[in-house]
Amino acid sequence: MSSHRPFEGKLAIVTGSSRSFGAVIARHLAAKGANIVVNYTSDTSKEKAKGVAKELQSKYEVKAIPVQADLATVDGPKKLIDIAKSHLSGPEGKFQIDIIVNNAGVANPEPLEGLTAEAYDGAFNINARGPALLVAAAIPFLPNDRSGRIVNISTIGASIGLMYSTAYAGSKGALEAMTRVWARELAERATVNSVCVGCMADTGLYDAIPKEMSHVVFPLLSNAPLSAVRPGVDSEEVVEAAKDLGGRPAYVDEVAAIVSMICSSESAWMTGSCVSATGGGVMT
Repeated sequence: MSSHRPFEGKLAIVTGSSRSFGAVIARHLAAKGANIVVNYTSDTSKEKAKGVAKELQSKYEVKAIPVQADLATVDGPKKLIDIAKSHLSGPEGKFQIDIIVNNAGVANPEPLEGLTAEAYDGAFNINARGPALLVAAAIPFLPNDRSGRIVNISTIGASIGLMYSTAYAGSKGALEAMTRVWARELAERATVNSVCVGCMADTGLYDAIPKEMSHVVFPLLSNAPLSAVRPGVDSEEVVEAAKDLGGRPAYVDEVAAIVSMICSSESAWMTGSCVSATGGGVMT
């Protein structure tokens, strides 16, 4: 096996991977040889998902299929597994899921006084229940030699008391708790870790934060040693945005590389951990 394609022949499911951070994670894994299930939710993302799958096939010479499944619904996670199995089973029906990246999620920042039951349920359904049901449905198809990798995308907001994020941080805190539970329950099948991200550029996740609320993220970036902008290296847009935010957010490729690292065989002795991907904004 080529050292440049350590995931050759492995199958990775990346939820919410038709665009933004999820698509970048899919590219990182495919570049190392993994076959990819490109998951998307709505019809509006169908063409984007097909485009990502086609790109992965042509550029990295891997198998890649787009699969529509709404992970916020009760039956969505199992539907995703069933469709993947029907398309990607090998000889004699062999089907194995080597990597799961639970990336799909919603943020919708708002103060506690504006929280509705619908917003609360919406966040928990996709950010916490969806990953739980997906991993549960995948268990029969995980490896039996500890080589599986499950990576849950969380947020530092779950541990630092980030304002205006009751539903978002609460649901991600639940996901981190389940990360530790699954690390024990699935120890003979897969490692289970979380990546706790801070602000990321080009994800849309923080677009809903109005400028007058920039003070919420300012301390996170101003305290991160790696968030200092570098004129001539960072774009003019990034340099300008950093003035309001206290520093630059992470580039999605930087965080996707951390996800890829955790999926490697070299990370076999790490499980139940939450890896801080904040440029030093939160040091653990």
